[in-house]
Amino acid sequence: MPFPDFSPTTPAFLRHLQRQFADKALLVYEGQRLTYDEAVTESAHLARGMLASGIVKGTRVGILMPNNPDFVVTWLAAARIGALLIPINTFYKPRELGFILRHADIEVLMTADRLLSNDYLDRLETCIPTLAQRNRPVDATHPLLESSFPFLRRIYVWGESSRPWSCSCKVLFDAAPDVDEELLSAAEACVFPADMLTIVYSSGSTADPKGAMHTQGSVIRHSCNLNHWRDIESNDRIFSPMPFFWVGGLVFTLHCAMHMGCTLICEEAFKPEETLKLLERERATLVTGWPHYGTALVNHPSCAARDLSAIRGGNIYPLLPESARPADPELRSNALGMTETCGPHSIDHMDVDLPEHMRGSFGRAPAGVTHKIVDPDTGAALPAGSEGEVCIRGYNVMQGLYKVEREACFDAEGFYHSGDGGYLNEDGFLFFRARLGDLIKTGGANVTPREVEIVIDEMAEVQSSHVVGLPHPDRGQQVVSAVVLNAGQTLDADTLLKRLKEHLSAYKVPAKVFFMTREDVPFTDSGKVDKHRLIRHLSNTDTL
Repeated sequence: MPFPDFSPTTPAFLRHLQRQFADKALLVYEGQRLTYDEAVTESAHLARGMLASGIVKGTRVGILMPNNPDFVVTWLAAARIGALLIPINTFYKPRELGFILRHADIEVLMTADRLLSNDYLDRLETCIPTLAQRNRPVDATHPLLESSFPFLRRIYVWGESSRPWSCSCKVLFDAAPDVDEELLSAAEACVFPADMLTIVYSSGSTADPKGAMHTQGSVIRHSCNLNHWRDIESNDRIFSPMPFFWVGGLVFTLHCAMHMGCTLICEEAFKPEETLKLLERERATLVTGWPHYGTALVNHPSCAARDLSAIRGGNIYPLLPESARPADPELRSNALGMTETCGPHSIDHMDVDLPEHMRGSFGRAPAGVTHKIVDPDTGAALPAGSEGEVCIRGYNVMQGLYKVEREACFDAEGFYHSGDGGYLNEDGFLFFRARLGDLIKTGGANVTPREVEIVIDEMAEVQSSHVVGLPHPDRGQQVVSAVVLNAGQTLDADTLLKRLKEHLSAYKVPAKVFFMTREDVPFTDSGKVDKHRLIRHLSNTDTL
């Protein structure tokens, strides 16, 4: 059966998990361990405190945390009472963080105090400057009232905070006795599959991130459905670096693992030697990661000395036993997905070799999902074998983009136009060719060129900038920029990149900067930058 045999809501999901997997470990992180039973009971305790503190069904709750037990408990607590959750990218700098807080109309922010060198409390004071000037503590009668963030009322911190504008998450746990189990059960009974569960943000075809809205039903159904195509077993211990703030981490990793009762192995940061020690110590059985992660692991001097014999599967093929390695990785199916489709919308078994004529296949639509290929200019449906734009319809597709009218998101038949180019063969297998637009996919992350260009163009020395993705053997693409300076101005690459790092997440910062004259930038007859010619030109340029 591709779908769960219980109502696809978080409260029903938690009851199922507690019955099936109570004593098993759900998540391991930096010495911390969270069992399924602890996840259910601790999230119930926090949910009662949330209800007592005014966090109720529909409250917009932002989560700014790494892949740790605090994230899982917070997510499940808010989801089980019907709050609307917005996972926030932990790489975000103040500019990006401020956009999400405003655009998502976040009312309550649940945040870690810090992660590695990232001090989120300092970061919040940078994007909301009036916070640092606040002396009066935030409490029930004195919420945050900031004109630039009109709906933000409270910021709860997991960890240490002496800021008067923040509250410790302990406040919520302490408030739990004010709400009994009967009231919590009554609140959970009001959560339905059609209720909105999350807004997940990703880069889109414009300068700003866009928020895809998904229901309780779509997240829980789809994560269950996808497992039927995966080589995943209940006793698996899965290492995955995919962040929970992306749909791949939230749905394809966290929720898929919970359906099976698996253990997720997470870490604060990827460091090849420490990661190898973690894989050995925790007896990881499935190891996944982006290609450059795999290269770093297998090439590390300590790799050969590690006992990684528990590993049986995953996509880091050199770590697999010889019997499980593909003779040709190109003959293993891939999956194609996006934030708007709640993860993969095409998938096939990835642990078996395909016949030669299926090389490059991205699988088929799972049950309940439909594909069509259309002419990107006319919208007319195309027959099998014809290349065009991939369109998707089904239970897994978002309800819409936040603050965008539904009619602008879907065609008359209810299909979402993905912006991906490809074709379907006669048997319904999808073959992906390329993005129809210029979105850059680098190391598993999406980068919108215009977002980077805006920051560069704000520099006084710069006349214009043009950001593109160049092919990269490990990361898929790498971000690069061609920059045209104003007459008489000077600016070196190191200075430009240093400035960018103050405003953009590391994966958005160009790996290379090419300085050009305006005459050297290729334009189309209509006056637009010809990015295809620019990519060809930059690919043949070796110097910064």
